[in-house]
Amino acid sequence: MIAFLSGTVAAVGPDTAVVEVSGVGMAVQCAPGTLAALRVGEQARLATSLVVREDSLTLYGFADDDERQVFELLQTASGVGPRLAQAMLAVHTPDALRTAVAGGDEKALTAVPGIGKKGAQKLLLELRDRLGEPIGSAPAQSAARGTAVPVSGWREQLNSALIGLGYANREAEEAVAAVAPQAEELAAAGAEPPVPQLLRAALQTLNRAR
Repeated sequence: MIAFLSGTVAAVGPDTAVVEVSGVGMAVQCAPGTLAALRVGEQARLATSLVVREDSLTLYGFADDDERQVFELLQTASGVGPRLAQAMLAVHTPDALRTAVAGGDEKALTAVPGIGKKGAQKLLLELRDRLGEPIGSAPAQSAARGTAVPVSGWREQLNSALIGLGYANREAEEAVAAVAPQAEELAAAGAEPPVPQLLRAALQTLNRAR
């Protein structure tokens, strides 16, 4: 098992980062919040989980070990593969998922693309004794634990994240427009718009529009 990668960020795409480790470029699938913190040319450390299939080897990357652990625990539920587990972590933090499952919050799970009402009910039953109790907010533990991107780049990051989660271009553009005032207010105050927070707000608008 590859537990983590530490090296120079060589490239960042809509759902993948390439980290150069000892001269080898390792492609890592990451959630938008993790990608938003990576900068090309800078050092980063990603916790990783290797998913082995008959026709592929896919490495998934996370900001810290807690995200990786929750990613792997989510896949113990029937019907949850790595892509859906990653989508769940794109919408909710590990503690938010623990809180949702512990509290039987069906609505929180249906906010994740690909999870309907029946699927949420099933997941609540299966995961109740697996994720554990919320552990509280933890401080940043790695170079990938940032939450903001330059003011000029948040729209592109957010749009790519929504498309990566399966939304059509039109839906993504409408969701970006819906959260734009929030981002612009932060920018006007001198703060950098945090993509993970904006992504969750955008997903809430899409969920209400269903």
